[in-house]
Amino acid sequence: MFRQATHLIKSEAEIAKIRAASHIVAECLKHIETLVQPGVTPMALNLAAEEFIVQSGGYPAFKGYKVGRQTFQYAACTSINSAVVHGIPTHTPLREGDIISIDVGVEKEGWFGDGAWTFAVGKISADHQKLMDVTRESLLMGVGRARAGGRLFDISEAIQDYCEMHGYGVVKDLVGHGICSHPHEDPQVPNYVPGPSEGFVNIELVEGMTLAIEPMINMGTARVKTAKDKWTVVTADGKPSAHFEHTVVVRRDGGEILTR
Repeated sequence: MFRQATHLIKSEAEIAKIRAASHIVAECLKHIETLVQPGVTPMALNLAAEEFIVQSGGYPAFKGYKVGRQTFQYAACTSINSAVVHGIPTHTPLREGDIISIDVGVEKEGWFGDGAWTFAVGKISADHQKLMDVTRESLLMGVGRARAGGRLFDISEAIQDYCEMHGYGVVKDLVGHGICSHPHEDPQVPNYVPGPSEGFVNIELVEGMTLAIEPMINMGTARVKTAKDKWTVVTADGKPSAHFEHTVVVRRDGGEILTR
């Protein structure tokens, strides 16, 4: 059964505020890309992201974010190689051949933007490059299906089909989400088509909905686990993972990317 979630529709004035926060996200990730190289530490990238966000008039949305009794203390999630998401910045230098996902959220005047990009550290292997390319392409395919009159799982299907066609594992334990005046809102946006007993709702897509679409794609198994730090999610088989994310508005002809 499909249902229209009209309470999720944003006005153009509200979208403009989300766009302003999302613009800082996009510019921050562009800035971080210029800094990623062997020898740089994830902590240095985190500090650079925080400085950029603050100087741009925003606030790092992840800093102080609480999950239960735990609080994330950093502006950026820095997830390296087999780390899928939520990586804690460390002082260990990046090495040639690594890949690193940088995920940042920005709050500006009570409105949020969210985005992530996976970067190559120096020269990387062809296998790593293909994983990154396919994951990024799947994100754009999902964005293209964020079309008014369609269904939420159209986005999920586009991402899943493309990545599994290449033999990759689509993470099912973590999903995208709505975004507006809170960094994580309804609806949940899975990167695969869930079964009827999994609790996801296949709503009708209506122009003005704002979504954070974020495929998390593994080179091997789709299974993941949480590391000892109780934050970082890693692949169960130790193989690399890539993560790309855009904040998007549902439009008649497909999603409008706010974090381009």
